[in-house]
Amino acid sequence: MAHRVLVIDDDTNIVKLIQLNLRMEGFEVFTAPDGRSGLAAAREHSPHVIILDVMMPGMSGHEVLDQLKADPLTENIPVLMLTALSAASDIAQSLIGGAEWHLTKPFELTELTEMVRRLLSINE
Repeated sequence: MAHRVLVIDDDTNIVKLIQLNLRMEGFEVFTAPDGRSGLAAAREHSPHVIILDVMMPGMSGHEVLDQLKADPLTENIPVLMLTALSAASDIAQSLIGGAEWHLTKPFELTELTEMVRRLLSINE
């Protein structure tokens, strides 16, 4: 059975790139264009890893992360924050909020894939 990855990001080009790459690596990929639909998708699909953008309209990635970690259905899903925010305070906010990793855009697809594989090992 393929590992499920949920990508929550409002940038359709980045989502398509990640989706194509991870599918080629054998992952089942679900996507959501914003925080609210991302929370619903996390509950519906029970992904093994969530890739979460920080800067999104309506609900920030940090707000989504707070809700994911507060929900017994999603609290143990490893989260990789993917964002253009690269200051130490931004990285700290992600990690303190409960994310397992903070990857800065632009990123290498090989690095992203390796991080997803590492995060999968957390719950195995």
